[in-house]
Amino acid sequence: MTKVATRDLSAGMVTAAPVYSKTGQLLFPARTIITSQRISYLEFYGIESVQIIPEREISDASVEDSAQDNDTESYAQKVKRSRKFHMFKVDYSKKTRFLENAFQNLMNKTEVLDSDALLGQISSLYSNHLTSLSVFDMLHNMRQIDDTTYAHCINVAIISRMMGKWLDFSDEDLEILTLAGLLHDIGKCRIDPDILTKPDTLTPAEFEQVKQHPRYGMEILADFNLDQRVRSAVLMHHERCDGSGYPSGLKGNEISDFAKIIAIADVYDAMTCNRCYRKGICPFEVIATFERKGFERYESQYLLPFLSRIIDTYIGNSVLLNDGSSGKIILINKQYLSRPVVSTAANKYLDLSRHPELYIQSII
Repeated sequence: MTKVATRDLSAGMVTAAPVYSKTGQLLFPARTIITSQRISYLEFYGIESVQIIPEREISDASVEDSAQDNDTESYAQKVKRSRKFHMFKVDYSKKTRFLENAFQNLMNKTEVLDSDALLGQISSLYSNHLTSLSVFDMLHNMRQIDDTTYAHCINVAIISRMMGKWLDFSDEDLEILTLAGLLHDIGKCRIDPDILTKPDTLTPAEFEQVKQHPRYGMEILADFNLDQRVRSAVLMHHERCDGSGYPSGLKGNEISDFAKIIAIADVYDAMTCNRCYRKGICPFEVIATFERKGFERYESQYLLPFLSRIIDTYIGNSVLLNDGSSGKIILINKQYLSRPVVSTAANKYLDLSRHPELYIQSII
């Protein structure tokens, strides 16, 4: 058997010994298949590591629950099993590598910026998925697979484009907004990789270096023929309406509209994705943060439609509550977006807006 840290577990591993909570409660017996839902339970109970059977020693006969009943499978697990998700994942990985090469070529001035080529490469990721719901199903389930800067740029481009569609932008504006999302973090290519991948808190000097990436992005793109809205979005996507952003501390109307849209997509994706220094934050916690503080920092005409639409993409998802119970999101409360109605495993309907002691801890 092999001891594996809970943070390093992945779906498909099999427990070699029973797993108990710190109070002695049996969580899982030996020879139990690890799933994303079970990893969430282990994290909830503070289990730091689990004994795992080495893959070469696993046989079908040695596993007690080698196949899950479809009725107990979470929504995310069903999505990940689908042919559609497999095709998206393969395509997404190709586009990520393409974008990395394109950024390096732009950095090195070995190629001119071909906007049509960039947009053409990325278009299949949203054009092959006809609804915003199915696109976000794909993105939600890529969270634990790819968290590079290039993947983040693709995510921001797609989310920004969806926001533009919700706002009834013209096709031309959608293309420009998508390109701005793709290029918004290109300046990070000039930041020391050791700083970007540092698992510990950045020093003040290191953070000051990171805060220069919008300016670096502008410098990288200076010689290329681009719509001015792309340039302003690259430079201003970390500015905030209350003046708390960087690099210039701009306020309100001083910030371009496209930068305001990309700022929302950027923060949402960055907070919900895994990072080298922390696990991704539960989307409902991110939405709650937007509800509490967002209307000071972000443009309300863009934040409101974003929150009201993005929340709908989580209907049907299985969730883990902070008391250890699990359930499924069945209804969104438009007054309290981060506190939906959940159908629990015990066949109860919980309106979280009426239960302040409960909240969604994770999507499972």
